[in-house]
Amino acid sequence: MKIVILDGYTVNPGDLSWKKMEELGEVSVYDRTLGEDETVRRIGDAEVVVTNKCPITRSVMDHCPGLRYIAVTATGYNVVDVACAREKGIPVSNVPAYGTATVAQFAIALLLELCCHVAHHDQAVHEGRWERSVEWCFWDYPITELAGKTMGIIGYGNIGQATGRIAAAMGMEVIAYSRTVRADQDPSVYVTLDELLARSDVVSLHCPLTPETEGLINRETIAKMKDGAILINNSRGQLVVERDLAEALNTGKLAAAGVDVASTKPIRGDNPLLTAKNCLITPHISWAATEARQRILEMTIENVRAYAAGAPVRMVN
Repeated sequence: MKIVILDGYTVNPGDLSWKKMEELGEVSVYDRTLGEDETVRRIGDAEVVVTNKCPITRSVMDHCPGLRYIAVTATGYNVVDVACAREKGIPVSNVPAYGTATVAQFAIALLLELCCHVAHHDQAVHEGRWERSVEWCFWDYPITELAGKTMGIIGYGNIGQATGRIAAAMGMEVIAYSRTVRADQDPSVYVTLDELLARSDVVSLHCPLTPETEGLINRETIAKMKDGAILINNSRGQLVVERDLAEALNTGKLAAAGVDVASTKPIRGDNPLLTAKNCLITPHISWAATEARQRILEMTIENVRAYAAGAPVRMVN
């Protein structure tokens, strides 16, 4: 069985191993594959293709008639034309729920950095400012205590709940808005979107990108938020109208924002958040803990092994 990994560097830049995948067949690993022509050429007559962000379009499938199975090394699978794969009888599998803990942890890391400014003050100390200070301590920004404040979580699935548990452990009140009210959760945690925006000192986004949620945070919804609130988004960049968020930060309507995603990846140089006040931006790394990437590899190998055994698992089509 020929297996082609089109963009292996994303999940495994060299610190993990494809050895167990190699036990399943003849494996070709490419760090990255750019463009449809290169994708078709590299797949060739392979039976199995493994992709993270490299698109598998109808055209790619048409040009690769030997393709029988697609494994996506991510939870999101919009890079694959799933409808076409279904037509052609090609199973597509993904890797759900591999990063719940690490994504929740990163959301809180963004929040804590905005409240404590650890990196800034560390740099100040290394630059010698503490050594030269006439005071025994100094701070350039207000330090914000989170205990007693309210976190509003939009999207209360596994990651939203994990984020909420950490926030609650720090003494925050947690409220949530979600399209699905889960029976195993305290019903009192759920509120309407308008109530969440009005009550929350911190709004944290953990919902999927759908036609209903695209642009959810915009000028109108920001106007309903508390003055001086903080926004956290390490879900999907398109949930936020970035020019509206930048305006809210620059005018002081919102105190700060921490985002790990942007409307385009990589971020474009003209993105208004790059010049907005008090906006912390990281390059979509919430998911990338070593432990989470190891789970991706293991689950992907399980997916390919199950396909080879004639019983595909974690199918999305």
